[in-house]
Amino acid sequence: MSAKMFNLLTEAFITTTPLGPLTLPGVLAALSRDEIEDFPALRVHQGMFWHMFLVQLAALTLHRAGKSDLPEDEETWCNFLRRLTPEYPDDEPWCLVVSDWSKPAFMQAAVPGGVRLENRIPSPDALDMLITAKNHDLKQSTARLANPEDWLFALVSLQTGEGYGGRGNHGIARMNGGSSSRPMLTLAPVSGSAGRATTPRLGAWFLREVRVLIGTRNEVLERSNLDYARSGGVGLTWLVPWPEKSQLRTRDLDIWFIEICRRVRLGVRDGVLHGLKGTSEATRIDAKQFNGALDDPWAPVHKTENKSLTLSGGEFDYRRLTDLLFSGNWVTPILAQPSDIDVPGQTLAVVASALSRGNSKTEGFKSRVVPLTGRVTSAIGPRRAELHELAKAQVETIAFLDRALGNALALAAAEGNGAKDLSNYYDYTKPARTHFIRFADEIFFHHLWARFEAQDMGLDARRAEEQAFAGRLWQRMQTIFEQSLPSMPCGSLFRPRAEARARALLRGTVRKHYPDLLSTQQHVEAITDAA
Repeated sequence: MSAKMFNLLTEAFITTTPLGPLTLPGVLAALSRDEIEDFPALRVHQGMFWHMFLVQLAALTLHRAGKSDLPEDEETWCNFLRRLTPEYPDDEPWCLVVSDWSKPAFMQAAVPGGVRLENRIPSPDALDMLITAKNHDLKQSTARLANPEDWLFALVSLQTGEGYGGRGNHGIARMNGGSSSRPMLTLAPVSGSAGRATTPRLGAWFLREVRVLIGTRNEVLERSNLDYARSGGVGLTWLVPWPEKSQLRTRDLDIWFIEICRRVRLGVRDGVLHGLKGTSEATRIDAKQFNGALDDPWAPVHKTENKSLTLSGGEFDYRRLTDLLFSGNWVTPILAQPSDIDVPGQTLAVVASALSRGNSKTEGFKSRVVPLTGRVTSAIGPRRAELHELAKAQVETIAFLDRALGNALALAAAEGNGAKDLSNYYDYTKPARTHFIRFADEIFFHHLWARFEAQDMGLDARRAEEQAFAGRLWQRMQTIFEQSLPSMPCGSLFRPRAEARARALLRGTVRKHYPDLLSTQQHVEAITDAA
């Protein structure tokens, strides 16, 4: 058996669409030409970690080579990557399997004497970072005949995104505590126009982020509160020996360092890839005190608490994105800021992703892509406060109508008896209100961009956009209300009274704050009846 197997620099086993299998340098070259549409073997949650890894690797590679332009040929990328590992002319740090454990393998540190790796990993999904409950959500250890690229993607997501997993199983430095998550907030070029279902173009996204990192490196280093090495810092942390209790510190690292957090080695037995893992007494990087605020170019950091974003069990809904993008409470990561390299008129989108984590569990992969209009993209910085005020107004509209819907349905559940404490009936209204909030979330940013565009078009235009948003919410809310009424528990004797009073309460509440909504509706109904 060869001492080294599955060399990423020379063996093409990373499947791409439409180009087929490529080497790692081939992937970087194809992305630089914007020719890759997909990595079909990636699991959904692995995509963000693979993207961040490729961007960091490309930026590190170009910086060490003293280049700013991204080469479009595989040979140049291969030569540049080898310059990151000059001590290893046989490419050990780029091989998935290296039988000599005194040398590093890809994303796998050398194993020092006295350290044992005794826990067998039968498949890449057993290595991956997802924690499933009682083997129900995603079946564990099912990929027994996995391909090398499955192990590659699992290694990258584990080593660059994992949290605390019990004694000796430490997480990455780039998250706010072991039960947190590594977030991504960025701008990405997308195919199509704003307002349509769009997805980031992988190559254009890769190119934008690498160029932004290269162009802002000195600026970010100057304003950083951390003591990163200005030159010669560790970029590929698996190259550095990892004796027990030994830790890397920020002064040892390049600002774009690619980290590892677990002791893992891959091997081959009877022609099948497998892994072994062990524990460590300390985190690989001594950074707990920084709460994830490590100048990660994708991570929002709270201004007053100086902590990177923790998603917990939440979503990237309109409230969270409004807070992250417009409130001024967060330091926007460098890749989520408009850049001079952005092409005028190009459609960009906000991309927000994180694998939501709890205490020794995962709570789902959360991701959202919100296309921007050109004017909004350029206004994210200078007119952020204006966007925040408009967003707050829409949030208040949603909250008002949500309360109106909840009160009306609760009254129906209370058999139309307004003397009862309606809060005792609110649990019955939850499905309807969840449906309403989900719809509001779907249309929130489309209408926010339209309202922003109308700001410079006069009072009538501003009022029209405000009314358009409230009108769409009111239309959907009425449908939800009527669909939900029959499910409210109510005695048959009181149901006619309950439903009539619930409808009257809903309309009366909305009329007080949005009289034009009911006036318009009544006018349309009158015309329909006359016809």
